[in-house]
Amino acid sequence: MSSLNNDTALRPVLELKDVSIVYSSGQQATRVVEQVSFSILPGEVVALVGESGSGKTTTAQSIIGLLAENGHIEHGSILLNGTDISRWSSRRLDSLRGSSISLIPQDPTSSLNPVKTVGEQVAEVLKIHRRMPRKARDARVVELLTRVGLTHPEQRAKQYPHQLSGGMKQRVLIAIAIALQPALIIADEPTSALDVRVQKRILDLIDALRLEFGTAVLFVTHDLALAAERADRLLVFRKGQVQEQGITAEVLRAPKSEYTRQLFNDAPALTPRPLSALAHSAKHADSAIVVRNVSKHFSLGGKNTSAFKALDDVSFEVTRGTTHSLVGESGSGKTTLARLLLGFQRPDSGQLFIDGVDITQLSGEALRQARRKIQLVYQNPFASLDPSQTLFKVIEEPLLNFFKLSADQRRAKVHEIAERVALPLNLLQRKPHELSGGQRQRVALARALILEPQVLVLDEATSALDVTVQAQILRLLVQLQQELGLTYLFISHDLAIVRQISHSVSVLNQGKQVDYGDVESLFTQPTHAYTRELLSAIPGISHLRVAQPTPTKEFV
Repeated sequence: MSSLNNDTALRPVLELKDVSIVYSSGQQATRVVEQVSFSILPGEVVALVGESGSGKTTTAQSIIGLLAENGHIEHGSILLNGTDISRWSSRRLDSLRGSSISLIPQDPTSSLNPVKTVGEQVAEVLKIHRRMPRKARDARVVELLTRVGLTHPEQRAKQYPHQLSGGMKQRVLIAIAIALQPALIIADEPTSALDVRVQKRILDLIDALRLEFGTAVLFVTHDLALAAERADRLLVFRKGQVQEQGITAEVLRAPKSEYTRQLFNDAPALTPRPLSALAHSAKHADSAIVVRNVSKHFSLGGKNTSAFKALDDVSFEVTRGTTHSLVGESGSGKTTLARLLLGFQRPDSGQLFIDGVDITQLSGEALRQARRKIQLVYQNPFASLDPSQTLFKVIEEPLLNFFKLSADQRRAKVHEIAERVALPLNLLQRKPHELSGGQRQRVALARALILEPQVLVLDEATSALDVTVQAQILRLLVQLQQELGLTYLFISHDLAIVRQISHSVSVLNQGKQVDYGDVESLFTQPTHAYTRELLSAIPGISHLRVAQPTPTKEFV
């Protein structure tokens, strides 16, 4: 968290006064933001937090004039350094974008032009707002890329976005945002697609630049732990309204709103109670999964005759009825290992046992039948469901592939598993786009469970969900594990969730397993330097006490 000099004489860089925003559709107008007021002082970080649809991103977009065409500010004012810009045209706002207000967007991949070099895109903001000789401009581009920590900046300036990693691309966007030292930076979920170590480096960089230039930062995020760690003040949004706002530490210690208390309680990094402890009674002595000396290489293609080691002699076992997590950064081998266990690919060496059967020795119909015992729940519950099918058909389909059952028998099984995952039966005739994210993930779980598998592979299965919905799904997973004796292989980059739901953990780094053990030992006494670095990068506020919610109410 930053150390802000509380000089009340400072004039706010940004001030919103009773801002209401409306979206119009035909003759109907829907107010999505209602009477929002807050301010940001020079050098201050203010975080807007809340679930999807709460109005936080719409509020941020209104400041920089990026509302959708059917959106407009119905009431209120937006003051930048004392000047009301709320009714400025887009053309007039162009004079401020980049120079006085900059935006760091959420997705670095879609935010950069794929046919322009990185250097050209950084130079563009300089061309628009400053007259500089080309040589001086090129030098400034290299200076900016150096400033944001990119190695070999002269070379990077000549590269295209696809040649950079996600973290590198996000640094390029930050270079563009700070090029003209704006008074205000709007950071809209700037690290949501990044691994925990890269996330920490990016946020440290923004913080260092804020301290150096005195820039105000509006931080939009659904990650409450990040907001708690990085912001001077919090604004909690719900259904277009600010539930409460105040100094971060004070809001965390004594939130006034019951919704805020529930939100904090559902955030695993803020209240790291182990959900997995509830499932310990389901343990048995045998192993549902055994990974023994598994290696997998991929050819780099072209003239390069060398191979990429995706997995290098990895071994672990997972006790039946428990949850084992695979953690590590992108490219560490987590997904490759999951694909091997699911039989989608074969290892170059080693053995993979599911329920005592080495699936590396199976093929054809024997492998297809073995897959009944291990099912996959994908990261994105919307993309993984057929949009043209009703939910009933989505859940029923695996039964058609494996069993000869009558229509009545299939209907009974679909209804039974829907009730098991708390999916209302009246939703079964709807299609995926008509459901919320949490409901879609319940459908994905029902589809995976209808074949009565022994093992579920959960590939970032909660990362696309808001914190409250995420907490509901995690509680459901624990409940299902208790009731059905399921074994989970949980793949995640969110170490706070891993600690909450896991019994054991494997840490992968560049294809190697660098740490392995029970969850508490690994989190409290990691043996490898890489693991210690991962753990140190977890945003958290263990030194602050977060108030607990009233347990009888749940927000949906």
